[in-house]
Amino acid sequence: MESIDQVSINDLSKRDLLLIIKALEYTGQNANIEEFLNLKNNIVKELCFLTETTENEFLEYLENNS
Repeated sequence: MESIDQVSINDLSKRDLLLIIKALEYTGQNANIEEFLNLKNNIVKELCFLTETTENEFLEYLENNS
């Protein structure tokens, strides 16, 4: 279990990150599960804070560079 401490966002490709975000959004909207939308929003919000970008800039970057 100690190896889980070494997992980081750096281990995810931009494509994988975009797929996770899109999957959370799709599932939240189509299954009406608010928790999935909240999780997607929290992840994007945190990553935007870390990268000092807006949500649109961040998602556009992932889409164009995946």
